[in-house]
Amino acid sequence: MSDLLTSAQMRATERTAIESGDVTGAMLMERAGAGVVDRLVTRFPALEETRSSGRAPAALILCGPGNNGGDGYVIARLLRARGWAVRVCALGDPGALPADAARNAGLWLESGSVFPLSDAARQLVADPPDLIVDALLGTGLTRPLPPAVRAALQAVEDAHAAHPGLVRVAVDIPSGLCADSGRVLGAACHCDLTVTFHTAKPGHYLQDGATYCSALEIVDIGLDAAPAQDSARLVLPPRDVAKRAGHKYDHGHALILSGPVGRTGAARLAARAALRIGAGLVTLAAPGSAMMECAAQLTAIMLRRCDDAGALAEILSDERLNAVCLGPGMGAGEETVARVSAALRMAETGARGVVLDADALSAFQADPDALFALTANAPRTILTPHFGEFQRLFPDLARLLSDTPETGPAYSRLDAARAAARRAGCIVLLKGADTVIAAPDGTARIHAALYDRAAPWLATAGAGDVLSGLIVGLLARGFAPLDAACMAAWLHVEAARHFGPGLIAEDLPDALPPVLRALGL
Repeated sequence: MSDLLTSAQMRATERTAIESGDVTGAMLMERAGAGVVDRLVTRFPALEETRSSGRAPAALILCGPGNNGGDGYVIARLLRARGWAVRVCALGDPGALPADAARNAGLWLESGSVFPLSDAARQLVADPPDLIVDALLGTGLTRPLPPAVRAALQAVEDAHAAHPGLVRVAVDIPSGLCADSGRVLGAACHCDLTVTFHTAKPGHYLQDGATYCSALEIVDIGLDAAPAQDSARLVLPPRDVAKRAGHKYDHGHALILSGPVGRTGAARLAARAALRIGAGLVTLAAPGSAMMECAAQLTAIMLRRCDDAGALAEILSDERLNAVCLGPGMGAGEETVARVSAALRMAETGARGVVLDADALSAFQADPDALFALTANAPRTILTPHFGEFQRLFPDLARLLSDTPETGPAYSRLDAARAAARRAGCIVLLKGADTVIAAPDGTARIHAALYDRAAPWLATAGAGDVLSGLIVGLLARGFAPLDAACMAAWLHVEAARHFGPGLIAEDLPDALPPVLRALGL
């Protein structure tokens, strides 16, 4: 599934399944524990190869006071059945666990022992195991971390520093990491593998989630696959970006505004990306001082002179120009405010798409509401801020993301993007490795350039300008704003992954054709 369930949505999904009689809590817990064992021995086969030397592999299971701890007791029992030497350290009294977890603690205690959590640090120093399983807190952390948990997490970090071969596996999510936001709630433990159930959670992808999870596996435990209402979804590979047969005018005409002489590169990058993604025609509108500079660099991209907002309005009187991008390299002065205002007023019918990036956003720092009054009436508008630009337009929302949370669920980039989209009345694409794309109605998508889709070489000058060009090109072709933003985000990263290390922004548009071919388009 591409749906990402919050902690509350996951609990509701489990509760609905149990109340329907399709499953029991005990069945779900057994499947979860078995899934963790299966994934960890598959990913780390060397753990069980210690038997060839006559030594049983050793595991330390850290169990918490809730159902996550119950999963831990299942894991302990199943590993012992495989011949492992297993030690369990628990937070609190195993007899005080919820019913299903208490049952599994009892099954473990029939032939095993449970030591206090404080014993974990001593054990890690005296006799480090091969494996540590973090089944302390899971997804439902709503209170500050107890001191005993902080101490245990620090002991795990210290043990791994001393013994880098020590494998750390988290059940559902590393303890101390908020499952809804990916933010650290006071302290957290880095893991080598995180195994979650039914669906991934937003916190596996947002903020610090991937850093602490390292690798993510999702186990099917037999719950209904129907999506939860209002859940965010991961952006998946596009299926319908291929061009149909027809005349170039059938595929739209994108207009990209350029900055002055010496600052035209960003707009030229965006224009090339718009052409590569299939816009039928692309025009670059540049000030008179920059015409020669642009003409020397452009071939298939057309060039128009545009010295001020009045000239832009005249250009946009041609309704065939059905998508416009403003911001890259334009400067954040009053003239940019005037041009953005002119473009948005001429997009009020909804027939023209508008992408606002970079300076087109920063220019409104002193009066964001003036921008939002315009975007709310231009329904095919997309704002594409990075966090710094987001902070200038939405300082209150950015502040919530910058505060240090102690309890969950913590305010997330997903929350912030949704709130920003409602306020602006248009699509907001909050850029990052964990890009969040939100619509005013609360619909949200997360595009994660993380785990096996990481592309760290995208952190290079001009990459964001190429993304804006991809979006405006897709808008020109007639795609809905949310779809255009999602497809562009996916293709942007896939082009970077295709090219690989050493990438510079100029490489991205030319890396698109093989990506599209690989999609069968």
